[in-house]
Amino acid sequence: MRKTNSTNFVNETELAAICPMHNVMQVLGGRWKIALLYFIHQDHNRFSLLQKKVPFITTKMLSQQLKELEKDALVNRKIYAEMPPRVEYSLTKKGKSLLPVL
Repeated sequence: MRKTNSTNFVNETELAAICPMHNVMQVLGGRWKIALLYFIHQDHNRFSLLQKKVPFITTKMLSQQLKELEKDALVNRKIYAEMPPRVEYSLTKKGKSLLPVL
């Protein structure tokens, strides 16, 4: 989070107000998000499967990108109560609406 009195914060706020694409870039920006949305749609929906499909992404970055996609309501995260725990990702309605564009 930026300081509210910083020049970058003011510039970003102004840009968001005049350019609707700025918000889209905030959500989909990043090196891996679009690829992750595509692979989750293709039923590569577990963490280990996503890691195999995108071999150059680090574990930390994959985890961070998935959390951001979940925060932006593009991906659902479902945890199964098993041993070992299993987590699966799926696209939300909002995430599926991006597929024709992607």
